[in-house]
Amino acid sequence: MIPGRLYLPYRPLQRPARAVTVLVIGAGHAGLAMGHHLTRRGIDHAILERGEVAHAWRHERWDSLRLLTPNWQCRLPGQPYTGPDPEGFMGMPELIALLEGYARQLGSPIHTGTRVTAVRALDDGYRVETDRGAWRCRAVVIATGATQLPVVPTLAAALPPWIESLTPLAYRHPAQLPPGGVLVVGAAATGVQLADELQRSGRPVTLAVGEHLRLPRRYRGRDIQWWLERAGLLDQRFDEVEEIARARRAPSPQLVGGPSPRDLDLNALSERGVRLVGRLAGLSGTRLQFAGSLAMHCAAADLKLTRLLDNLDAWALAHGCHEALPAPERPAPTRLPTRPCLGLDLAAGEIRTVVWATGFRPDLSWLRLPVLDARGRLRHHGGVIEGAPGLYAMGLPFMRRRKSGAIHGADDDARELSDHLVAWLAGQTSRRPGRCPDRANAPA
Repeated sequence: MIPGRLYLPYRPLQRPARAVTVLVIGAGHAGLAMGHHLTRRGIDHAILERGEVAHAWRHERWDSLRLLTPNWQCRLPGQPYTGPDPEGFMGMPELIALLEGYARQLGSPIHTGTRVTAVRALDDGYRVETDRGAWRCRAVVIATGATQLPVVPTLAAALPPWIESLTPLAYRHPAQLPPGGVLVVGAAATGVQLADELQRSGRPVTLAVGEHLRLPRRYRGRDIQWWLERAGLLDQRFDEVEEIARARRAPSPQLVGGPSPRDLDLNALSERGVRLVGRLAGLSGTRLQFAGSLAMHCAAADLKLTRLLDNLDAWALAHGCHEALPAPERPAPTRLPTRPCLGLDLAAGEIRTVVWATGFRPDLSWLRLPVLDARGRLRHHGGVIEGAPGLYAMGLPFMRRRKSGAIHGADDDARELSDHLVAWLAGQTSRRPGRCPDRANAPA
């Protein structure tokens, strides 16, 4: 040090925050759909993505996964499906290519490799901090989806050390598992698909079944999604449902996509040797305990399926297409084990791996705003976040409609939320808190 010279502590230079009107967080199908509609409305915006476009589809899905919806439903705003196989089901490479191509022609600035670390409120909007600098904006659209973190029961931590334990986010193919039997916990879409793949690989599989939704892949000669879309069930709005919180927690239907359409319900699995047990209820030492509720859950799923098919038949009759379709039929009731299994001792060596297909939740740990409920989920009214003006969500289950979580559901949601956002930016308020204005009355 030189005597007489004043030395100040070193502080690294910080780049000034970049400014934009709207920031969209996430470059999956939901974020890209919002980018399309913001561009159409002439709203200055940018899209931030932690990895690459379609990052979750690239790195957080198992190898053989195909979409549950047929290709003709893979519609994005301004881009219908035009491929050669409308009745097929995209695998991950095809879907990634679809989203990459869409992003290239979108016109939205997309900043990949940019992880958001915090979102904070300002007097005039929001400050979004990332590992590549900060942004200031008036509005934020959270389009990160709802499946970043697996929901795993606390008893998973008490499994014996010789039991391999993993979630669908870590699973890629059967060969990565150690030899021996597998317990799959959860019988929604993910659980039945993994149980099917593991059983076909030659491993003994036990499936723990709780609440589930049974659907046929095809009904009266048409894909079940054709029926749900034509009958208007996928367009049912969130404000038309009495128990919307329960509807948003409903399990995904027992469906599978593939080269040949087939059912993947509990009957199909048990026919191939998958052992069905009740919901996993506890662990005492090395002994797993299963609830005696298997028959109840299966009866409830069978009843819901019958009611749905009755409603679809009534719709076909009312709309003049009943005679043109094959005659109605009903799947056989779920066949139950003669003697239900209520427990398994892991020390016996029958089970070597447990796969937790027990659901997912969003990772919003970077959101420095009081907008989460006790379960860590966004409090919102149709995608308009409560208590945070200018904050929106996209791509959540049953967000605005039953189809909101699907690729083909993003167009309508992004259109309506961008209308709401435009009105909010213009200093207007909707006629009812959280409800989007009619498109005819929205500002141009």
